[in-house]
Amino acid sequence: MLFSRFRRGSMSGTISALYGMIVAQARLAVFYRDYAVADTVNGRFELLVIHLFMTVGHLFAHPATRDLGQGLFDHFCRDLDHNLREMGTSDLKVPREMRKMGEAYYGRSQAYQEALASDAPEALVEAVRRNVYGGAPEAAAARLAAYIRTAAAGLKEQELSGGRVQFPDPAQV
Repeated sequence: MLFSRFRRGSMSGTISALYGMIVAQARLAVFYRDYAVADTVNGRFELLVIHLFMTVGHLFAHPATRDLGQGLFDHFCRDLDHNLREMGTSDLKVPREMRKMGEAYYGRSQAYQEALASDAPEALVEAVRRNVYGGAPEAAAARLAAYIRTAAAGLKEQELSGGRVQFPDPAQV
């Protein structure tokens, strides 16, 4: 049917649940306190991108869950748009800001993916140091890189189509 494409399926509940878990994980105080991520809009965006990148990447790796991955990414874009508007960004500036954020997401995703695939463990530390810590020599970058490696490995063992994602406890990494 023509209109079946416009109905909200059961996937929307799964997407909302997954996105909520990603946001909750990215907002854990331990990242800002112990990992020295700046508790700013940019710092929160960086952690959200990291968690979304890992989750969407896992979903896109399996043909059966690609639509779920795309739906999760689309939900992220709608959330960014909503947040920009709530922060007072004018309607004329929202598309430009969305484009910048989209480019940031894709650039970071590519950098993290390449670093995770690299045999050199310092590649991920450098990507995290550059993106999350603004290039400053942060010892916390190595710890956050270790967290990302642990989380990415843990995602490989999970079935996310049920609407649940479990990340490691960052205080334990």
